[in-house]
Formats: sequence, C-alpha cells, structure tokens
Amino acid sequence: MRTLSTRRWVATVAAAAAATLILAGCAGGADNGGDSGASNKDNVTYALPAGTGPNWLLPMSPPDKMATHNKALKSTMWVPLFEYDGTGGAMGWDKKASAAKSYEFSADGTSVKITLNDLDWSDGKPVTSRDVEFWYNLARYNNTKIGGYSAGNMPDNVTKFEINDDKNFTLTFDKVYNQDFLLANQLTLMYPMPQHVWDKTSDSEAVGDYDRDEAGAQKVLDYLFKQAEDMSTYATNPLWKTVDGPYTVGKWTDAGQVELTANEKYTGVDKAKIKNVTFMPFTSADAEMNVVRSGDVDYGYITSAQLSSKAQFEDLGYKIDPWKGWSITYMPYNFANPTMGPVYKQLYVRQALQHAIDQKSISDVIWKGAATPGYGPIPQDPATDYLSDEQKNNPYPFDLKASEKLFTDHGWKKNAQGVLTCENAGSGADQCGDGIAAGQAMNIVVTTQNGSQETDNMMAEIKSSLQKVGVNMTIDAIPLDSVLTEAQSCKTGGDCKWELVFFGTAGSWYFSAYPNGERVFAKDTKWNAGQYDNPEAEKLITDLTFSTDKDIAKKYSALLAQDLPVMWMPNPVYQVSVIKKGLDIGGQQDPGASFYPQRWSWK
Repeated sequence: MRTLSTRRWVATVAAAAAATLILAGCAGGADNGGDSGASNKDNVTYALPAGTGPNWLLPMSPPDKMATHNKALKSTMWVPLFEYDGTGGAMGWDKKASAAKSYEFSADGTSVKITLNDLDWSDGKPVTSRDVEFWYNLARYNNTKIGGYSAGNMPDNVTKFEINDDKNFTLTFDKVYNQDFLLANQLTLMYPMPQHVWDKTSDSEAVGDYDRDEAGAQKVLDYLFKQAEDMSTYATNPLWKTVDGPYTVGKWTDAGQVELTANEKYTGVDKAKIKNVTFMPFTSADAEMNVVRSGDVDYGYITSAQLSSKAQFEDLGYKIDPWKGWSITYMPYNFANPTMGPVYKQLYVRQALQHAIDQKSISDVIWKGAATPGYGPIPQDPATDYLSDEQKNNPYPFDLKASEKLFTDHGWKKNAQGVLTCENAGSGADQCGDGIAAGQAMNIVVTTQNGSQETDNMMAEIKSSLQKVGVNMTIDAIPLDSVLTEAQSCKTGGDCKWELVFFGTAGSWYFSAYPNGERVFAKDTKWNAGQYDNPEAEKLITDLTFSTDKDIAKKYSALLAQDLPVMWMPNPVYQVSVIKKGLDIGGQQDPGASFYPQRWSWK
C-alpha cells in the first residue's frame, strides 16, 4: 500500500478515510501566487490526495492507519530511527532525517550497535536509548495490534535490547539477516518515543517503567491509541507537544486539514526552512484542481487527463512534475471466496485474465503516460538489479485469442449470452479444474475504489476486453477506505466474499528500499489479502530476508510474474505534481511517497 512505502520505503497501502473539502482561502495560500514565488515566505500550502485526510499521528499505528501521508507527517514530529528515501535519485539512507547517527554490525552479523544523534525533546530532555527501548517494548508486547507487523520479523526477531549508555544501544537478533533488509525494512519501523512523558496508562497517572512488562506495556499502548483516536485534540493534548522533529502540530481538524509549525526547540541538522505548512484535504481531484486554478495551492496535483492541457497550469505559474513511485499496482484474487475461489486457484484462469489486460494502451491512453506497465512483484521504474528477465519481458502480453483459448482448452464454452461456462468439469488436463462444478459461469466481480476518472475508465476498458473473451465483469465502485476494509475481511473475520479488489489509483503497494515481499505475498502477513499460498514463493521470500544473493531476488521476481498471485496492473505515478514557481522542494520527489516539508523553501 501506499504504504505501504515500501516506503518509505515504507511500505504502505494507498489508504485513508474520506475527508471534507477545505475551500479555497482557508489554507492561507492565496498570497503565494505569481511566477516569482510567494509574498508570504513563511507558509506553504500542500494538497493531499483526493478523498483522503491524515487521521493518525502516533508513531505506532494500527493496520488501518498506515496511509502514506500519516507516516510522512508524523516523521516531521518524531524522527524515525532510520529513514530511507529516494530523493537523491536512488533508494538510500537519509541521515539528516534519521535519529541514528551510525551503526556497526558485529563480526558474526547477529547484532548491531547503534549510536544516536544529539537530538533533544522539545521540553529540553535529551533523546536517549531508553526512548528507543520504549518503542521496542510496546511493539514486542503488542505486536499483533501494530500495522506492518509480520510474524517472525520486527520485533519478534530481536532477542535482546541492551542499553550501553544514553546514546548507544545494541540489538541482538535471533538469526543472521540480510543487512539491507534489517536497515531498510526493519529498523525503519522504529522510533525513539518520549518515554519520560508517554510511559503511563492514564492522564492522571505518574510516568513509570510500565513498558518493561507485558501487562503494563499493553495498558500503555491502549492508552496512547485511545488518545490518538481523538484528532480534535492533536494540537492541544500535552502528550503530542513533546517532539524531537523539525515541526509540531499547530492545527489538526477532524476533516483532515493539518497545519504544522516549525519546532523552535529542534536541535537536529534538518531544520525547517518554512515556518508554517498547511496540508489541505479534498473530496475529489476536481475540487483540488479548482483550488489549483485559483492559485491557492502551492504544491498540488492534477489528474493525468490534464497532461494534454498542461500549458494552462504552466501559465498559472506552476511547474509540472510527475511523482514516480517505488511501487507496484495489482488486483488481489480472493482464493478463499466460497464460489469463485476454486476458479481463481487455476493458474490457466489467471493467465487467461492477465492476457486480457492491455497494460500499454491503458498506460498511454487512459493515464496519458502517467502510468507504466507492471508485470510482477518488483518495482520496474526506475530499473533495478532485482528484476528478472521474465518480469521485464511480460510473460502474458495482451492477446485476447490466447486468453480465450486457455479457457476453451480447459473445458469452457460460451453459452447463449456469450459467457464462458464450465462444460467439462474435473481435474484432467483438458478440464475446468478441482472444485469447479459443471455449469459454473465466468461471472466475476471487481470491487474498486471510486473517485478517479482514470480508474473508472481503466475498469471499463478491462470489462470490455474481458467481455470479448467471454468473461462477464461487474464493477462495484466504493470509497477507498471501504475497499481496504473489504480486502482485509478474510483476515479480520469478515464474510470474505469479495472476488477481486483494486486500491491502486496512486499505486497499490509502496515498498521499503529493499523490495522483498514479506508484507504482501508471504502466507500469513496481514496484506496478503487474497491468501495466496505458494510454498516455493514462501521459501524465496524467506531467502530474501537472509541472503544478499541478487539471483534469489530475480528468481522471486520471475516466479511471481509467472504464477500471478494477483492480477498485475499498470502502475500510476503517485501523483502528477504541480509546484508553484519559486518553491524549491529540496530535490527529487521521493519515490517512497514521503515528503520533507522542512526542506522546502521559497526562492
């Protein structure tokens, strides 16, 4: 997910609750118009993705609060232990945005010693090893409550947290791991958190060492989660006043409008250049573009459809800058669906459906070039050594005849309505497959996020192609947060009756810098929504965690490109950004979908 930075990279899914439109004028950006930059040099207005609004600020979050912008915003207030991004043109460690100053692995690779930067909390107390231990204790005693948790990985794989002194601590692991995986995918999850302020179980209770035993740690996190659920108090709750990052909350509304103000007591090297940054939510892309046209957004976006008329936005004083993501886009199959699950479990069915997706035309025509075809589990743009030839070369090119032949070769025939129906039930080579009854029709339902004309047009195009093959596709368009809830229903005790889900208008999954699939395609992970289960894939995912051999990554790339755990889809850019001339964003837009407002400045 947009997540999933991957990103980021934290991997995060493109997720969030619907928000209320913030009308032009309330963002305070009207004075920033003109080609020469802003007259109000202390403020920048930033448009959030349509239909979303920040809804969480605690560094730890439950699974449904993992939106990309949630992570980016909280990282401006609480500095992550390690931050990886691609602002320099390649995914790597961003030392300025990290609480860690240095690290050293032991000779046998089973432990790492970490030294912290000289950061202070805004109340004057130093950031210490105890603050990192506080995060670790809450995580290990509450692992299943935390979004991004994958059984056996952080914090399960840490067997000992040893405080050496206030600025140095050592983590000991249960095994020898790939160090890139540990640094980019595991240690990026950790945050120093103000133990001297947050380690309590109620407002009235004195701070203690409750986090150091299981019962206490669970009560502490329950208390912090409950406090974090009340967005209306984000700017006033004393808990959230203690920060070590370059910003603090000035205002945070239930609608998702956020105003950050520079932390005057910040002691790090990534000091804010802009005093006030306003994040504006919108109900739709059209509503956002209307405010862009009025000049009341300094850093916003347009839909890809507007690329054919980008001159109008350039004339308004904007630079057009598509924001590419270290991501993949896909539609999961629900292999546990009581009716269609046995159908989707047949590889030939998935191959036939994939052959019917004209990714190149969809990317070029519907997305106006603001999407690129994607054929497997590794991000393909920019290029990477992790990619296999099989994934790069597209094992299932668009071919409707090949699609239909796969069905007819396996016992399917079109009925009077032109819909493929299983006539030769059974498990033989020329039969429909295990669990598929005679008379089963190829009627499929796609539950997709609404609010995007490009997504609507893409689904209509796919429906038209599948209809030519003999597959009847029903489109069920609902809000993004509802799609994500539905996708998780098989993991959370819901009815698990969805068939395919799409939540990828801005990319389905953003990866950490090291793009292994333990959080997406491993059997027991939370975001393996369709419950894909392939022992060969499971072994390769495990091997990626422990080995630095790039051939393993290529084998993983090849296997999942061919085995189709999901339907691979064109990968859109995170957004087509429009940036007011005179606003310097401090380098390349991060492919992990994070942003660093402390580095923005007016020229």
